[in-house]
Amino acid sequence: VQLQASGGGLVQAGGSLRLSCAASGLTFSSYVMGWFRQAPGKEREFVVSISGGGGSTRYSPSVKDRVTISRDNAKNTVYLQMNSLKPEDTAVYYCAADRRFLTSTSYAYWGQGTQVTVSS
Repeated sequence: VQLQASGGGLVQAGGSLRLSCAASGLTFSSYVMGWFRQAPGKEREFVVSISGGGGSTRYSPSVKDRVTISRDNAKNTVYLQMNSLKPEDTAVYYCAADRRFLTSTSYAYWGQGTQVTVSS
């Protein structure tokens, strides 16, 4: 299984970014996909997840009004749209896959991460 996250970068506060995670080596629609982030010196934290069919989502309260997760099962890709970005959103963002609908870090498969830096 490979998960390839992309789309990170440097953005000013208030700006937007769209992250993508392309998956291979698994039956994509059978897996819950999650996004996590890890800021320097902090533990990896849950951001949002989406069910295999895309009909259910779970959001961290800290980002719920500013991010949207979506997936395209035909393209084996999950997306994270982030708006109104804040400096505290600066972190490495990871995508993950599991058959369970988790908000913990116990996902079976992880991507390599993509850096998001928000300047003030």
